[in-house]
Amino acid sequence: MMEVFCISSGAMISSGLFILPGVVYGDLGPAVIFAYLAASIIALPTVLAKAELSTAIPKTGGIFVFTDRSMGPMMGTLGGLSSWFSLALKSAFALFGLGIFATILYPSLGVMEIKALAIGFCLLFMVLNITGVRHSARAQVWMVVTLIGLLLLYILVGLFHLSSVGLSNFSPFFPKGISPVLSTSGLVFVSFAGSTKVAAVAGEVRKPGRNIPYGMLLSWAVVSLLYLAVIFVTIGIMTPEKLSGNETPISDTGGVLLGTAGIAVMSIAGILAFVSTGNAGIMTASRDPMAMGVDGLLPGVFGKINRFGTPHVAIIVTTLIMIMAIAFTDVKRMAGYASMLLLILFIFANLALVFMRESNIKHYRPKYRAPFYPYAQIIGIAGYILLIIMLGWEKLLVAVAFILLGAIWYFLFAYGRVKREYAFLRVAERVMGEETESCLLDEELREVLISRDQILRSRFKEKVMDAEVFDLNYLHPPEVLSRKLAYSLSRKLGIGEDDLIEELTRDDRKAHMMSMKNAVILSYQVKGRDIYHISLIRTRRGAMFTEGSSPVHCTFVILFSKDEKNFYLNSLMWLMNLSSREDFEERWKGASKKEELKKVVIDSIPAGEFRRPPL
Repeated sequence: MMEVFCISSGAMISSGLFILPGVVYGDLGPAVIFAYLAASIIALPTVLAKAELSTAIPKTGGIFVFTDRSMGPMMGTLGGLSSWFSLALKSAFALFGLGIFATILYPSLGVMEIKALAIGFCLLFMVLNITGVRHSARAQVWMVVTLIGLLLLYILVGLFHLSSVGLSNFSPFFPKGISPVLSTSGLVFVSFAGSTKVAAVAGEVRKPGRNIPYGMLLSWAVVSLLYLAVIFVTIGIMTPEKLSGNETPISDTGGVLLGTAGIAVMSIAGILAFVSTGNAGIMTASRDPMAMGVDGLLPGVFGKINRFGTPHVAIIVTTLIMIMAIAFTDVKRMAGYASMLLLILFIFANLALVFMRESNIKHYRPKYRAPFYPYAQIIGIAGYILLIIMLGWEKLLVAVAFILLGAIWYFLFAYGRVKREYAFLRVAERVMGEETESCLLDEELREVLISRDQILRSRFKEKVMDAEVFDLNYLHPPEVLSRKLAYSLSRKLGIGEDDLIEELTRDDRKAHMMSMKNAVILSYQVKGRDIYHISLIRTRRGAMFTEGSSPVHCTFVILFSKDEKNFYLNSLMWLMNLSSREDFEERWKGASKKEELKKVVIDSIPAGEFRRPPL
């Protein structure tokens, strides 16, 4: 989840925090805090919607895949192109800000040098992303953790300073009135859009059912609070004259707080922010054309994967778009166009959730369900439409022109070539009282579920290979067996040996026992996170766990933490299926060494969809 959090957060903390507050302060005054608060709140419905859609369809492509499968290939084309270009613009906006901040450390840099520096980082991140998302994600973790640490230092020192100088800079709070707040919220909305962009790499995230929704929600909450706290401190310390139109407000405030060292530290923080956003932007933006290439809505070359497992052509073309934006566009215009496209995309995302939910497709089974449905989606769509109107006709006309060009591309390149079922058709059939025998979308979602289940099976096999094996003549008393397990597992699980013994010898031990024909499963939920371990015990002479029961020769002991409960339940089903096999007991008793015992379990894991065996 840490990598998901950092990819999402890294796509949010950039020019929206280090440049835009000063740029828009002249339009609002201290009420700029309300503009950021409104933008954060209005982004939440889409965070929830994309979190659910990502766990139901954990495929690379994000909003393109969701829009395409819910509203059809033409809307998928519009959504994919809009997502691709909007995120490329946002990332270019961040790297242009990197050049602006570099002038603080090197004042002699001119405009051409600033743009050349930004373009150089584009090329660097292109290479980093081509060589593998794992390397890129690891770099993202270090950059974002360092950045958040520096921002927390800024907030703490700033609040201490404000306690002595007071809050006089916040009066008047609405010098230009309340009406500009909404239009400015639309402009700064680009600051929060990155919270959902990790959905574009859902197909490359481990345990997407847990990591994507929690990572997205955590990044939205943490970054929103950081934005509001940093802007509050900045307004409180900088005079209105110095803040209005300032393109480096955070660094200049750092100078007021800590002198030259403060300017340097916050400039480094700004550079880290721009670097992390540029890195995450290329990583996620390139997945839209990749998915569209695979689905036939762009030339197939966009979907090609290199030996590192990354879409190199999509990454290269995305980088070229960013380079053109840096070379030919100014900062504020770039932010406005990116915000406009993102608002339209957020409308698409919420409509996609509504159509998928209302289609009643059998295999639409998300691991996470967005709360407050459909009210959050209705409020979100209405809010996005209002912000679009408030942004002004110029940006709206540009967005409409872009969408028209996208539609033209679809009809010239993909119309008639790409045919698929989508959720909106199922909703329309329900409204008209018709039924259809077509189930192509349902079949695709079924394949997604099978693929997701196969990933769990692969992980379970790895856990069995890592299992402790006890080959005993007879089963030890519970206290002795608990001590042996605790001694073997405490270091591996990161749990104290005494604590583990206490957990294994609880009075309600039998409540964790599942008895089957040829095996017994003892399960214990332990404190901690990311803990799942299975131990295999063979009792050659057999063991009786309850009075009157038949002796069994196989015992599984499972220790798991609360966050691994779904995986634990899956493993229970596979073990139940295993014990019901006619040849299981014979193979188990006949195994000559511990590795063969593991092989008996692994060979019995079902390859297809699970059918619950009779108890």
